[in-house]
Amino acid sequence: MDDSGQESTTDSSLWLRLRASAVHLYTASGAVIALLIMVAAYEGDVVKALWLGLAALIIDSTDGLLARRFRVSELLPSFDGARLDDIVDYMTYVLAPVLLLWSSGYLPEGTTGVAIAALPLLASSYQFCQVDAKTDDHFFRGFPSYWNIVAFYAIVFNLDPTAVGAILFVCSLLVFVPLRYVYPSRTVAFQKITVALTGLWLLGYAAILFQMPDPDAFLLNFTLLYLVYYLTLSLYLSAKMLQARRAEEEARTAV
Repeated sequence: MDDSGQESTTDSSLWLRLRASAVHLYTASGAVIALLIMVAAYEGDVVKALWLGLAALIIDSTDGLLARRFRVSELLPSFDGARLDDIVDYMTYVLAPVLLLWSSGYLPEGTTGVAIAALPLLASSYQFCQVDAKTDDHFFRGFPSYWNIVAFYAIVFNLDPTAVGAILFVCSLLVFVPLRYVYPSRTVAFQKITVALTGLWLLGYAAILFQMPDPDAFLLNFTLLYLVYYLTLSLYLSAKMLQARRAEEEARTAV
């Protein structure tokens, strides 16, 4: 190959690596958003914090698609994109929303509030370190640390601290219950309808924020239907997989 051909190949390879690096930077931008959420929380601007939370959701929903599309792990094998994603997710899905709930008065006061706020932080710390927290067939094992969504509904429904504390307590326990929860952008079963409904839910999230501080009750309840769908599908697929596993064990025992 002549010098011109070698230079062209080198330029192409450099461009591909730069593009892959840009995807990692896109993921990492979620950490900056987490900081901005916490700043907004300290300033008492909960609506701004929730808008930033929506931005974090969109980034997290799309960065994996971009990483696979641009072969990021292949082009930058020395950089652990999964670890970066976990760090950013902990900041945006766990730390920032819990701080938002705390600073906005949605948790009980005093020691009780501190203890309740600690529960999701500790439970999610455990979960993020489990090697099977995300299964090979693209499910979350245990409640998938959607504390940002908990915070969103606590605020838009203006729940009292006792109710929010109870929700945090129950969801923290569910982190340790090995049910399989749908990974909206990657679980194969019912993927098209799940992705479509997730997109509608994100639009509903934005519409609610436009209407704050008095969002329409019908819109609020409509977005809850997505949560019902998500939980129902997760329980259905978990039960179906458990039945399949039992059938395999019975067949193995019979042999």
